[in-house]
Order: sequence, then C-alpha cells, then structure tokens
Amino acid sequence: MIPMRVPALIILLVSSALCQERPDAVVNPTTVADSIRRGVDFLVEDQNANGSWGGPTRTKGLNIYAPIPGAHHAFRAGASGLALSGLLDSGDTRPETLAAIEKGAAWMEEHLPKLRRADQTTTYNVWGHAYGLRAITRLYEIAKTDADKSKWKTLAQQQIDLLNRYEDVNGGWGYLDLFDGLTTNKPTGIPTSFTTATVLLAMHEAREAMGVELNEKLIKHSTASVVRQRTPDFSYVYSHDHWVRPRGPINRPAGSLARSAACNAALRVFGDEKVTDEVIETWSTRFIEREGFLSIGRKRPVPHETHFSISGYFYYYGIFYFTESARLLPEARQPHHAEELARVILHRQEKDGSWWDYPLYDYHQPYGTGYALMALAWCRDELPKP
Repeated sequence: MIPMRVPALIILLVSSALCQERPDAVVNPTTVADSIRRGVDFLVEDQNANGSWGGPTRTKGLNIYAPIPGAHHAFRAGASGLALSGLLDSGDTRPETLAAIEKGAAWMEEHLPKLRRADQTTTYNVWGHAYGLRAITRLYEIAKTDADKSKWKTLAQQQIDLLNRYEDVNGGWGYLDLFDGLTTNKPTGIPTSFTTATVLLAMHEAREAMGVELNEKLIKHSTASVVRQRTPDFSYVYSHDHWVRPRGPINRPAGSLARSAACNAALRVFGDEKVTDEVIETWSTRFIEREGFLSIGRKRPVPHETHFSISGYFYYYGIFYFTESARLLPEARQPHHAEELARVILHRQEKDGSWWDYPLYDYHQPYGTGYALMALAWCRDELPKP
C-alpha cells in the first residue's frame, strides 16, 4: 500500500520545479540597450531632490533592524552608491542622465565623509563605504581635470581608511555587532564572507584605478577570514561563526549561490591560486542553472524564509558579483556567460524599468536597479559578436 504522504511529496517536488522557471528573453544588442535605457530612466526619475536615492519610508510589518538615524544614513549611502554606479556604467549621455550623475556625485562628496556606524550594534556603514567607493572610482575615471581626479582619490582614500577602522577583530567585515553586548572601538561582531568580499573587491578596484593605498596587513587578515569560511567545494558559509556547521542549509552550495562568485573573485584578485578558472567556470555555470533557487526568495518580506535559508536580497547581489568573477575568465569564455546572464536580467526587469528583490524601506529599487545596470553593462560589452 502506498503511504498517503507520497502524493504530497510529488506535489511538493513538482511545485518546486515549476517555481524554478527558466528565464526567457530575447538577447541581442538592441534588447540589452533598450533594457539599460529603461533602467536609467527609472533611476533618473527616482532620484531624490538632494541627489541621493532611497529613504526610510514604505515600511511594512517586518522591517530590517535599523537604529535611527544612522542605519538609514548607511542604507541611503549604499543604495545611492549603487544607483550612481549603475548610471555611470550605463554609458548613457542624455542631458538628464548627466544631470542626475552630477547631482549624485555632489551628494557623495558631501555625505560620505560623515558616514559612521549608527551605534555599537550595527556596522551597516560598511555597505555605504564600499558602494560609495565603487561610485567614487567611476567618478575618478570620468573626471576631466587633475583637480577633480585628486578630489575623488582623496575621498576614496578616506573611505578606505574608514573601512579599515571598522574591520572586525576576527578579520573581515560584517554588518551586525549586537550579540555580545560589548561596546568596543573595533567591532567584535560576526564578519560575513560576502560583506568581506564586497569590501575587498571595492578596495581592489579603487587601487587599480586610482592607486590608493591599502593596508596589506589588514588585507591579509581579511582574506584569511574568507578562506576560513570556505568549504572544499568553494561554497562559503554565511558568517564567521557558521564555519562549525558548514552543511547547514544556508551554507550548502545552493545557499552559497549568491556568495561564491563574490568570495571567489575577492580571493582571486588578491592572489589566491586555489581559485582557478575551473572554479570560476563551475560556479558561473551553477549560478545560471540554479538561479531558480534565488528567484524563489525574491520579494519575500521575511529574510531567510525559503529554500536553503535564502533571502530576497541575495538575488541582485548575486547577479552583479557573477560578473565580478566571470570577468576574470579568459576573454573567449566570457561571451557565453554574458548572454546567459543577460537573459536572466532582461526577464526580471519590472514594468517601470527597475529591478528589485526585497522590500527594504524605499532603498530596494535603487539598489536593485544599480546592481542590474552594472551587470547588464558588462553583458552588453561581452555579448557574442555577430
């Protein structure tokens, strides 16, 4: 006799398969250009009057812990850095886009030097420094005078110095420091593999573009933290304290899907020879094949509530850092990945031109659109040539 639970199991398996629909979009230079333009139009329209993006509005029943007002300073800096970087990478030269870039740059110049952690319980400011640094690097690259280049390099060095200040005693960076009840000058929280990778990659990009100085001792300390969080299959556990349970759902390959690209790229650019082309190729392919797992978590209001404890806000993070690792492959191997990723991004674009994955106050559309535009700009440049 067949147990009654079997039909229920079959239904569960079928429904899971259906949730992982294959993104379907026509990918060619025209469709990609049109998608980028729609994303740019959204950001230009969505920009705040003061030049930033996002704000502490559009709350819901369950909101991310955010001590007032400092957490929102950090969220806005991070969202604005991503949105501005997306506009810059788009290459859009329409007058309204250039005006939005100018306003965004002025906001960065005024507000990033003031950014600090909200209180001893959070280090959300790390995201603001890292993504502010991304935007600064791009502003440096388009600067037309030596004076402007010097200005952006000075601001970038300041952001790096602030990131150095907030590196955790265990090595690397995290965003919460509320579990031990201690108030310390240097955070004693839980550095996460992906936050650390985010910072390291922003620092590396800034050094390559501007020649800013990095603290080599701190870089070694931080990369060692990421290595400790790596498992033999190049999954990365969520955070420093997860290394003792590496096969918990969030730490398995599907749970690491949005983290592995970022962590592999960060270690690779800082000289880790174990992150080979084969490793990057494997995880690039795996990302496209298993994108459905990440997609199931999109737009869910409760963090970590779906398969492998995935949160919605993993999605566009993973999309962008896919490009950060894939660009390290030999040039001949990049067009295929660009076409596959572009298909996903085009499929997920919203009717208003934005991209978003998690309802985070009013920051989610700017940050999601910024991530997507940066990723799609890479796809545009690497698409197979006709």
